[in-house]
This record gives sequence, structure tokens and C-alpha cells, in this order.
Amino acid sequence: MPQLDIVFRGGRVVTGDSEMLADVGILGESIVQIGGDFEARREIDATGMLILPGVIDAHVHLTQSSDRPEAKYRWVDDFTSGTAAAVAGGVTTVGNMTFLRPGELPLAALEREGALASAQAIGDVFLHPVFGETTPEVLAEIPQLLEHGCNTIKYFMSNPRFDPQVEGYLEATRLAGENQLLTMIHCEDFPILTEATQRLVNAGHLSLRHYPESRPVISEVVATQRAVAFAETTGAPVYVVHLSSERALEVCAEAQSRGVPVYVETRPFYLHLTRERFERDDGPKYVGQPPLREQHDVDAIWNGLRQGTVNTVCTDHAPWSLAAKMDADHTIANLRPGAENLQVMLPMLHSEGVLTGRISLSRMVEVLSTNEAKLFGLYPRKGTVAVGSDADIVIFDPNRTRTIEAAMLKSNADHSVYKGLQVTGWPVMTLRRGEVVFNNDEVIGQPGSGRIVSRNAMLPL
Repeated sequence: MPQLDIVFRGGRVVTGDSEMLADVGILGESIVQIGGDFEARREIDATGMLILPGVIDAHVHLTQSSDRPEAKYRWVDDFTSGTAAAVAGGVTTVGNMTFLRPGELPLAALEREGALASAQAIGDVFLHPVFGETTPEVLAEIPQLLEHGCNTIKYFMSNPRFDPQVEGYLEATRLAGENQLLTMIHCEDFPILTEATQRLVNAGHLSLRHYPESRPVISEVVATQRAVAFAETTGAPVYVVHLSSERALEVCAEAQSRGVPVYVETRPFYLHLTRERFERDDGPKYVGQPPLREQHDVDAIWNGLRQGTVNTVCTDHAPWSLAAKMDADHTIANLRPGAENLQVMLPMLHSEGVLTGRISLSRMVEVLSTNEAKLFGLYPRKGTVAVGSDADIVIFDPNRTRTIEAAMLKSNADHSVYKGLQVTGWPVMTLRRGEVVFNNDEVIGQPGSGRIVSRNAMLPL
């Protein structure tokens, strides 16, 4: 009988389609046995624990928010602090948004940011090239992306350059689909945002109490309709990032019912918070794009998670300091959108989703890990607990109750929008490719031990 490196004894293994009590054996970077007899150099008692596949957060921002030296504030996490927060929250792989600099081409951007992530990251990383322009040179590289291990592109309909270049963005979507790539789209309509914001500014309503009115639901609905139209016209799959409203979800659900390849991501913001937060004195902390919505929107997204119209939950982690958020210069006309989410996404979805009966344990794993692995070309290497898969594993205590406080964060963020919230269920150990990188509230993985992971074509869900 070969001796393995690690065995977890007595835990409940949860995947996207099953639960079972079984021992799990690891050799090197892989899971090599589930159940049966085996020995290992290190045995870990997982009795009473859940053995989950590492979470895949396909939507994070772990590089500076601005290259401008005069910028007063920037996002506070790099690949080291961001992936430290990730592994502490059971997230073993992140997908970072790689913004092309002026004149830069996608492959050069991936090489530039890949070098940075390789030097800094504790968890594994993949990269999404984000298009600000659709020049012929940018479009010409789309057919080359998959052979370089990248199966996505992304663009923003909220970008002022989107409508003047709309033919180019439609062509980018078509080329992506023809070359087995997934197109990620930020769905807010720039002209509607501009008109709504300017109307408030003209009336002297710059306070972030008015933030929801500056980015109304209709802007998300119209842009989501256009994203569906792009998918239907080209036959290319599209992925709507951070969907926030019931009406936008209805657009996607109707398209899905007709077989249009539209996939939907939401984020913790839209599952746990509502727009009343902007009425508080600390309302600027809660600014994200799109804004927090009404309770009926929250309810609709939970229903979508349960029914399958919402496919993934990712953080859009983009943390600022509290000083940046609460600075007087932060207004509806000068936004600092984003928040720390990486460390608490899994515990909160368990506490507010599984324990309330909204979703099952397997559905939680599906929307946090398995679906991401399939869509982003990582399955079955990642996204499941199976023989031959990477040993990306979270040992999760479903009964441990904690109160979220800023002091517990591994991120460089000095505050949490979920401060004071009590959650039940918490990661106690995280393995990334067979190495323990987080244990008993301590990140022990080393910067630079994470890898840039190469991706294959997406697998439809």
C-alpha cells in the first residue's frame, strides 16, 4: 500500500452533485484516493467537518485601480494580500481583471500581469483581458488567446467608448465565440448613467444617498438586453457579471429558456444588502457598480440561485481604505466603487443560504466552484473533489459561529461592509494543490507559490 502525503479522515465530502462520508487521500498536488484503505505521512481528523473543493472566484481586482501618480487613493490589495484573504476564505483560485493599457495588446497585458501574479500570489490565478478599445490589432489577437491558456475577454457597456465602438465590441464577441472563448460583460448603459447622474448633479444632489438614482435599474436592464442580443446574433456565449436586479435577471432567464448561451454571475453585495444602506452616515462604504437594490431584487437573485438562472457567485473584490470611501470627494460624480469580499463570501453563503434553506450544500459548491471551473476552462482539474483533480480543498466547520470584524481580515482593507454580522460556518484549513496555505486563522502559504493556471475551452453548464 503506497504511503500518501495527507489524508483527511471522517469528513463529509461535498461536490456539486453529491455528499458522502469518506476519507480523502492526497499525494503531491493531486487527490489520488477517496474512500478505501490507505496510509499517509500526515493524518488530519476531519470528523464533523465538510470537505469542499477550493472556491474559484472568477472576478477580482488585485492590481492598482489607477496608473495615475496623482491619484489620491487606489485599491489597497495586490496579489499577495488579495490571495491571502482568498485562501483564508477558502478561495484557492482567483480570476483577475487585467485592464489593457493605452496601446497595449491582450497578449502583452497577460504577460505583464502574469509576471506580477507569479511573483506575488499565494493562491492560483487566471487572467481576463479587459478591452477598452477594439482596434484591429486588439481584435486580431482574440483567436490566439486560447492557445495561450486564456478563454475569456471582458468589456464594459458602461465605458464611454463602448457606443462609439459598438461594431467593434460586437465583432469581439463574435470572434470570441468562434474561438471557444467566453465574453464577460459589465451591463450598465453609459448614456442612461450619464443622464441620470447629470440630472442629480444639476439639482445639487451629489451625496451618495442619491447613488441608486444615479445608476437606475433601467440602465442595467437595457444593457443586459443588448448583451443577450449580442449572444443571440453571434451565437457566442456571454457572461453577465455582477447582476443586481430582478428585472435584469428576468431578461437573462427568458433568453436562457430559448437556448441563448447567457450565463449569470451575482456577488455577495446583492444577496446580503439593500439600498437602505445608503441612508446611513457610512453609506459611501457600500458603493459598488451597480448599486445595492431593493429587497425584492435580493429575493429574486436568491430564487435564481436556487433555480439555476444565476450560475455563479463571485466577489468583484475591489477594496479601498475606509478613508477613501468616506472622503468628502467621494460623490456620485467621483466614484470609488468596490469592497472587500474575498474572505467572507463562502461563510456568508453557507450561513445565509444553506442554513436558511435557500440553497443546498451541493448547490453552494456548484455556484462557488464547479460552475466557475466549467465556464473558465478548469474542470475537472479544479472545481470538484475527485481522483485526479488538484488537491484544492477547504476543511469547513459548518457549526463554527463568528462575528465579522475588520481585525480578522487578511486583506489590506481596514474595514468590512459586513462588520458585526454573525455567520455560522467557517474555513479552518485550506489546501492549494496539496499544500496547506491556511490553518487555524493563519495564512502560511508563501507569496510566489501560486501559479498562473492555463485554461481550456469552456464547458457549457
